[in-house]
Amino acid sequence: MLGRLKIDPSESSPSFLKSLENDIKGEVNDFIGDVAREFGIHDFYSAHLLDYCEGYFTPGAIANATMDPEKNVTRCSNHTAMFYFDPSSVIQKELKPGISLADLRWPSAIKDAVRAVKIASNVMFVLYCVGVAATGLALIGAFPAVFSGGHMAALANHLLSLLATLTLGIASAIVSVIMSKIVNEVNKHGNDVGISATKGTTFLGMTWAATGLMFASAIAWMYEFVAVRRQQTRYVFEGEKGRY
Repeated sequence: MLGRLKIDPSESSPSFLKSLENDIKGEVNDFIGDVAREFGIHDFYSAHLLDYCEGYFTPGAIANATMDPEKNVTRCSNHTAMFYFDPSSVIQKELKPGISLADLRWPSAIKDAVRAVKIASNVMFVLYCVGVAATGLALIGAFPAVFSGGHMAALANHLLSLLATLTLGIASAIVSVIMSKIVNEVNKHGNDVGISATKGTTFLGMTWAATGLMFASAIAWMYEFVAVRRQQTRYVFEGEKGRY
């Protein structure tokens, strides 16, 4: 049986225990790597909006005294619209012939969680497409709106920015919920079979930042619309006074 062993070099003979700790972690790394490769699966899988990537940790899956594990990506899937990551299906395809998820005691709760978020993933993809398109049109429309100074151009850009804000915001919220649900279910039910999940923060930060920028753009164009409208109304009023 492989148990848990914790060694604190600071409380005993420094050089001997530190060396022993590194030796034990090295053996565990070799063992974990051998088991994963024996089954034909990878050390990690990274899910993205359009694809997923897989690879191995180097020099091993467990940190030692000299360095932390680094991700070595070996392959990424093709970009696919309406993509959603199904770890059960991916790992089943990579297992060697004669080995199934049942042999690994793969939790059925993970499969159920993935199926539950499939529709949400499709909705999220459509919202991102609309949000990106609205953002692009708002950027293109900003140039004539700035130079023309018309209130209708400002209103059009405000509406486009508002549409982008709503769609990107809803899509970002869906991503946040999906991440939380999958990570929670994997960590809750996968501990017994040695799997875990963590949230990626880079994409989540970018998508919420884009939402915030488009919201700021919508406010700016609304202010421009009101300002130009007031200015045009003042000119009309002053012109009418001049005729009397």
